[in-house]
Amino acid sequence: MPGSAERPRRVTVDPDGPLLVEGPVEVVGDDGTVFTSRRFKVAICTCRRSRTYPWCDTSHRRRVKPDGGQARTANSPERDPAS
Repeated sequence: MPGSAERPRRVTVDPDGPLLVEGPVEVVGDDGTVFTSRRFKVAICTCRRSRTYPWCDTSHRRRVKPDGGQARTANSPERDPAS
């Protein structure tokens, strides 16, 4: 980061969820709107289902998988693949 002694922001990619970004952050929307968060870590929505977009509200957990089944969430029980 030019002219800054700060370390780079860490971004964690979750293939089934949001981008987790160490804050504070500013997110610039596609229309130029600037969203600011001073939190120490923010979840940025990548599925565009969030009612609080660009921030993730976990709406991605309610999506339906292409095969017609429900997407598994952290709270859903494991299924036996043989059943």
